Amino acid sequence: MKFGQALKIAFKNILANKLRSMLTMLGIIIGISAVIALVSLGQGASKSVSDDISGLGTTKVSINLSGNSEEEMVTYEDVLAFEDLEEVEAVAPTVSGSGTLKNGTTSMDSVTIQGVTPSYQNVEETSVRSGRFVLPIDQDNRNKVVVLGANVATELFGFTDPVDKEVKIDGSTFRVIGVLTEEGDELQGSVDDKVLIPFSTAQRFLGQTVVTSASVKMTSEDTVDRGMAMIKRNLNIAFGGDESSYSVRNQADIAEALTSVTDTMTMLLAGIAGISLIVGGIGIMNIMLVSVTERTREIGIRKAIGAKKKDILGQFLIEAIVLSGIGGVLGVLIGIGSAQILSAALEYAVAISWWSVGIAVSFSVLIGVVFGIFPANKAANLSPLEALRYQ
Repeated sequence: MKFGQALKIAFKNILANKLRSMLTMLGIIIGISAVIALVSLGQGASKSVSDDISGLGTTKVSINLSGNSEEEMVTYEDVLAFEDLEEVEAVAPTVSGSGTLKNGTTSMDSVTIQGVTPSYQNVEETSVRSGRFVLPIDQDNRNKVVVLGANVATELFGFTDPVDKEVKIDGSTFRVIGVLTEEGDELQGSVDDKVLIPFSTAQRFLGQTVVTSASVKMTSEDTVDRGMAMIKRNLNIAFGGDESSYSVRNQADIAEALTSVTDTMTMLLAGIAGISLIVGGIGIMNIMLVSVTERTREIGIRKAIGAKKKDILGQFLIEAIVLSGIGGVLGVLIGIGSAQILSAALEYAVAISWWSVGIAVSFSVLIGVVFGIFPANKAANLSPLEALRYQ
């Protein structure tokens, strides 16, 4: 029997039992659509992470001094000394805490308070929309001044310019010297929801005298690796070779780590969704076995008039492949549509992964082959005499 004729018969048999065929394909459709939707959302998450990291600057390096507690191994002056390296443009040590801000009867709880130096503005590439940033004089005199994030300023003062007005932070009065330009959501927390005070003021106010973190801006992308190596060498000496006491990472390292996590989660979810493909394959096998039983006399007649074993085998195998293939195509369309709908509903990026589409469709066809072989082989091995006598 020619392939075209076998394909025509396959479609005829499928259309003759539309409801049963659709129910048979349901497992494949659900599996394929779930895999594609989850992989697309996962790829979108990875791309979003990469874009957010890139937006933070490719020349910025983050230093974490986890071992710098109680007995101070690296002082504030040691951290600032990194600026003497020719690869380094600026260094911004920071300390962080949280507190309650109040303006009259309006208050905000658990606001992030960050102690910064004047160089923070350059390293983090922030700007003020009104007023000014922290100056060296504020740092030297431990002035009680504060720069408000855009959201904090709006929450406490509405649309009134808060510059030169006062706010209370945990009961202490601070003078507002500036408001940061709105930057929107960021991967490491939006600066719009923070308030910045002088580093020296924060050390006393927050009770954090030890430097535990800093950001470093390199002169160019070409000097990042060399500058990181120099900083690591100095920290290694300061901590007596204990590499667990500190970490030095650039944005590329962070992006790689976060992307790896999202990719792993995407593959895990896709694998779980892929289990339904196996269930769908079993459904195809069951229906094909029923079809073999229903068409036993037909098989007997075809064998009696000269149909060979390979003709019967090929016929039922093609029907199984057509069922899984149609289910795969429908699953792809539903999966892409679902990903787009979820993206719009959740305001989340989505990236259609065409390699996953290709793999999903190929796998659906493979399911048809694997789970179609047994019923096809059973049909091909039927004795013509027994088939003709079947009632």
